[in-house]
This record gives sequence, structure tokens and C-alpha cells, in this order.
Amino acid sequence: MTAVEGIRMPMPGGRVHPYIPNSAPGVRREMLDYLGLGDVSELYGAIPAELRLDRALRLPEAILPEHDLKAHVLGLLEDVVSTEDVASFLGGGCWRHFVPAICDEINNRREFVTAYAGEAYSDHGKHQAWFEWQSLMGELLEADFVSLPTYDWMAATSSALLMAARLTGRSEVVVPRNLNPEKLSHMSNYCRAGLGAIHTVPFDPSTGEMDLDQLREQLSESTAAVYFENPTFLGTIEGRAPEIVEAAHEVGALCLVGVDPISLGVLAPPAAYGADLVVGEVQPLGAHLQAGGATCGFIAGDDDPRFAAEYPTLLETITTTEREGSWGFGWATFERTSFTKRGLSDDFTGTTSGLWAITAAVYLALLGPQGIREVGETIMQKSHYTMACLEELPGVGVGPTAAPFKEFVVDFTGTGRTVAGINGALLESGILGGQDLSADFPELGQSALYCVTEVTPLEHIDRLIGTLAEVVP
Repeated sequence: MTAVEGIRMPMPGGRVHPYIPNSAPGVRREMLDYLGLGDVSELYGAIPAELRLDRALRLPEAILPEHDLKAHVLGLLEDVVSTEDVASFLGGGCWRHFVPAICDEINNRREFVTAYAGEAYSDHGKHQAWFEWQSLMGELLEADFVSLPTYDWMAATSSALLMAARLTGRSEVVVPRNLNPEKLSHMSNYCRAGLGAIHTVPFDPSTGEMDLDQLREQLSESTAAVYFENPTFLGTIEGRAPEIVEAAHEVGALCLVGVDPISLGVLAPPAAYGADLVVGEVQPLGAHLQAGGATCGFIAGDDDPRFAAEYPTLLETITTTEREGSWGFGWATFERTSFTKRGLSDDFTGTTSGLWAITAAVYLALLGPQGIREVGETIMQKSHYTMACLEELPGVGVGPTAAPFKEFVVDFTGTGRTVAGINGALLESGILGGQDLSADFPELGQSALYCVTEVTPLEHIDRLIGTLAEVVP
């Protein structure tokens, strides 16, 4: 046997796979003996037979030599279209924003990037950085209490809804129809054990705002919370937000608001119109798009002991030390988390997106209030310019009409073309069109969700308009 043959995979022939740990036949046998099993398949005995695949996966032959595998992967990547390389108008939850170089520099410092789960006595810098993140986010959100991050916005929303159910002793929530379908699916799955029902409220197709009459009909003494987003998933600004909050409070429910934090340089934070809890996504604050996004959710609210006790997330606190003028940082009320309660916990939190929280803190500290405002103003100027140009194209409509922030719906129904067909034609010209909404929001016809941010060049916008003029004459 040659040296190369000696490291091959164990699948047929009992060979060792170079990239799969513990694949040597002797090691596998030892592990199975320890577990008292005769074969690996016995590990899956709890899964009903009808749910198990009764054949091998149809996979191509493994590429074992490392240099051959690298060449293969690089070849695949040559065909990948990156949003960094093309004119992109995709958004829908992860967005392309400018990332200052210092964000990457701090993000990659060894004391942060390698500190997984150290304690206060060993990771002084990490704990202080997280406290600074909470403080900066608190200023941006006008909130007294900010959690350490969850995995993403969806996770933060689901946990906040479960918090509301525990705080009110109720089991139903009301959400808008114009919610990201993926988020609604996550919410339904994650909260199934803690919520009795999730009701959806229609939105006005002409404005994109929630139908308040329908909302009031959905509310009852069983409603734990009303959740909505501002800006909405479809991009519009919910101008009747205070009325939604008031309607929720009238029936004794809490009101939860989801927000894109980069919008808060130009929009009032949810706390200003009475939100009880605020959730959102931190990816716009200094994180690059990475395989769908470097996601990082948060939960925030007032410094109310009742609410604080229900946060499932880790929290940082600050205290004085024996040395005058110095401070210590560490976990706050750690005993309420699943790390201590384990199986008795009401909700669970695991590895947080702490590295992105530190990155966001750097971004916020660098831009400051004026910088965040300027970013927001630039985004709105460019998005409104793009909308005005699109409306001049025959058969193309832009709406709902309520003022958007950085995303907006473009209706191609009048052109007689499908969004899929238009996006295919745009891609041939090196343009990533908007997210196809036709399947999830059929009431909007052949519509797409377009996104424009501060880093969208005007030449890309003009190129989009020129290409669409040819595609939908």
C-alpha cells in the first residue's frame, strides 16, 4: 500500500478518510464497542424507518488528494456570482453596507477572535467590549437594557415572543402579514411549545402599513404580544406605529418592534413610541455579507426587573473594584440562563454572535450620532432616486406607496413579464435583481423587493434602469 492509499476513506474497504476525524476502522470499532453497538446504523434507531433513507446518497466520488480538492473548489468558485463584484439590488434581511477597515482590524484581534467562552477573570477585554456594545446599542435604541446577541434577528424575535408569553401569562401573538416568510416559519417552529397561536394581520396593499381595523379584531384577552417591524420587510415605514402600540396595550398585551438599527439615524427608535421590547439585526453595523450574512440579533427594553429576569441571553454588567478608579466586567444574573438551569430553563441560548457585537460597537463608536444620521440620509436619497427612475419605465410600478427606507417593492405585472424572467435577463448583464416576492406575496402580483444602500453607486442604478428599459420595453 502506498502512502496515499494508506490515508483513504473507510467506506468501502475500511480505508481512512483524510478529512473525517476518527474514521480509522480501529477507532470506529472502539467507539462502537464503548457504546455497546454493533454498527453505526444503530445510532439512528430512534428515527422511524420510513423517515430514513434506505440507500446511499447519490454523491460524486470523493476527491481525496488535497491539491486536487483545492483545484476543484476554486474551479467552482469561478462560476460564483458575488454581490461584491456585480450591481446588486438584493436585500431581504442581509444587506450590503460600507464596512470601515477598522471594523475588520478589531474583529480579527487575537484576544477577541479566539476568546470563545472565557470568564471575567481571564477575558477582561472581551467582557468590557461587550459592555460597550450594550451601552452603544442602548444609546441608539434609547433603551436601558440590551442583551448580548442572539444568533440572528429571527432568534431574537422568537425569544422575545416567548418572554412576552411568560410575562403576561397569555399564549397568543399577533404579527403582520408583510413579515419575512422565513421569519414567520422560524417563529412558528421555535415557539410551538410556548405559544398557542400566531395570528396574522393583513396589510394595506396601497401603503404597506398594517390594517388597524383588522388588528383590533384579532386582539383579545389571550393576546400576549403584538409584533411588527419598522421599517417593514417590504421596506415601508410604519407611520401608524404609535397606534399599533396603543391598540396592544389596550388589551393588556405587550408590543414588540423589530428594527433595522442603521435606520435609527433618521427614524425614531421604537422606545419613543412605546415599544415594550425591541429586536433587530446588527449585520448592517460593520459586518460583511458572508454566505448569507454575518448575522447577530439583539433584544432590548427598559431596565425593569420583571423583564430582566426573563431574558434568556447573557448579559454584561460593570462594578467597581478594590482598586480606586478601576472597573470590573462580568456576567449579570447568570443563574437565570440555560447555562445554569439546563433542562429546567424556559428558553435556551447557546453560542452568541459576540464577535459581531464587538464589531458593531466599533462601527457605532466610529460613526457616532452624526455619522449614523448621514448614512441613513444617503440611503433614503439613493432609494428614492431609484424609485423615481423605475416609475418612469412603462408597465413598471413602485409601491406600496408609504415612504420606504432602503427597500421597496417593484411591480412588474404591467410589463407582462415574470420576475424570474426579468431577473434572468438582468443577471446576463451582470445585475442581481430584487428578491422575487410573487410566490410568498401573490397579492402583489409579479413583484420584487429591491434594496439600495449607501454603497450602491449611482452608475449601478442608472445601469439597472437602462437594462430594464431594454428588458421590459
